[in-house]
Amino acid sequence: MQTRRGSLVQDRFPDLVAAAGQLPEGLVLDGELVVWDTAAGRLSFEALQRRAAARGRTAGALATKSPVFFMAFDVLQQDGEELLHLPYQERRARLESLFTTRALTAPWTLCAMTTDLATAREWLESWTDVSGVEGIVIKLLASRYLPSYRGWTKIRRRDTTEAIIGAITGTLARPQLLVLGRHDQDGRLRAVARTVPLRPEAAKQVGEHLAAARPGHPWTGVIFASAWGSRDVLDVVLVRPELVAEFSADRAVDRGVFRHPVRFKRLRLDVSVQDVPRFGVGSAAAAG
Repeated sequence: MQTRRGSLVQDRFPDLVAAAGQLPEGLVLDGELVVWDTAAGRLSFEALQRRAAARGRTAGALATKSPVFFMAFDVLQQDGEELLHLPYQERRARLESLFTTRALTAPWTLCAMTTDLATAREWLESWTDVSGVEGIVIKLLASRYLPSYRGWTKIRRRDTTEAIIGAITGTLARPQLLVLGRHDQDGRLRAVARTVPLRPEAAKQVGEHLAAARPGHPWTGVIFASAWGSRDVLDVVLVRPELVAEFSADRAVDRGVFRHPVRFKRLRLDVSVQDVPRFGVGSAAAAG
């Protein structure tokens, strides 16, 4: 088992290694590892990260606590024969036949596929609501498999919601990006997201209303990573947590924190920080 960058990771997933006996020799699958959080009733990227970082006894313990599943969406070699040159439609047929003839069971699972537009739209709406799936992937039926080339398109479900501006990068007059937060049940302001860089007109709009933080800001001394899992840090300027920002985000939310950078939409000068959803509440679609 190897990652997209070629790193071997089978020592971190002993449950998959144990289940490899279900697979025939000479088979190469392309897919994605997922962990299902039974308590939350949805996929957990955070649990998958813990699995990917664990080795030895810890890996074994986590395999029991948080079993991983391999979601297969392509077959690249079968019975030792390379299939990269075949169109996706034929590779998909072989993949489905493999699951049928071998009667593969968990942790091996087959990714759902449809050519019906209405079904795809329903998946984008319903599955992202309840399961933690971020969106859908579109592939051309006639496409070959091209290594190191992204020959597909991912469409993420995006919803609009609000959070409090607690810090920025750049200057008060011209902020570059926003660090957003929400209050938890104890009233603490918890960081939940950062935006992509603001457009000039948005930066001007936000800068007209920002004010420097007073002493005792809840994020004093806090270090913010530049991206999920990154060791690089943001050089932030703390601001008074009094402004509410509306933003759009995909469904990649882990324990109240948005995994990917969000997109600033507008300031909500018509609402107060008390109107913002509490920390841990998922994003909610807003009309208009």
